[in-house]
Amino acid sequence: MTDAAFPSRRGLTGDALKLLAILAMTLDHIAWLLFPGYPAQAMPLAMHIIGRLTCPIMCYFIAEGYHYTRNFRRYALRLFLLAIVSHFAYIYASNPFYSGSVLNQTGVVWSLLGGLLMLRVNDLDCAVWKKAALILLLCLLTFPADWSCIAALCILSIGSNRGNPKKQLLWCTFYVSLYGAVYYFSLDRLYGVLQLCVFLSVPLLRLYNGARSKNAALSRVMKPLFYLYYPLHLFLIGLIRTFFLS
Repeated sequence: MTDAAFPSRRGLTGDALKLLAILAMTLDHIAWLLFPGYPAQAMPLAMHIIGRLTCPIMCYFIAEGYHYTRNFRRYALRLFLLAIVSHFAYIYASNPFYSGSVLNQTGVVWSLLGGLLMLRVNDLDCAVWKKAALILLLCLLTFPADWSCIAALCILSIGSNRGNPKKQLLWCTFYVSLYGAVYYFSLDRLYGVLQLCVFLSVPLLRLYNGARSKNAALSRVMKPLFYLYYPLHLFLIGLIRTFFLS
């Protein structure tokens, strides 16, 4: 992923990466809206490939947020409330084909919250088996989410190996490959392979310079927008699907 030391201020700011994630997510979800199911045409595939940039960037900044937060409980509570709101927006926006699978029953924010809690568990002063049991429990709780427990485990990998990009990438590769394999055998083969396009985000994350935008107003807006945009745009997609595409 990226080195925690950030030796250079050149590259991409956190705000630039978050904006990129928002744009990629929007394109991905528009593709699900306009091309439901698992189409093999070039346009929806290209849109979904670009959309794979979003989840790794979200995971990375959840791990960074955990490292820098001064109040973990407040941070976790905000994410929990967002996950509840996002659940209803996600269900409203979802295409009918989602409902036939155990996966994708709620939004990705639930898995992001699980990853945040996994990082907290990892820092507990207790026996290793207790940590493993709690992390396994969180895996089960986040399994029905978009990106299942994989997003949560990637957050754990990124946060617990902060400053060691090789180890971050190794563990994330392992978890995403598992997700791709499940997708391949249970949902769609082509889209199972497509999930591996998340690794297109690695060069972008390596450009992260650890800084916010020099534009103070933009920086203030991007912090809440990065999270609030998720349920808001899903609700809008649901409106479009209900009133214009039904």
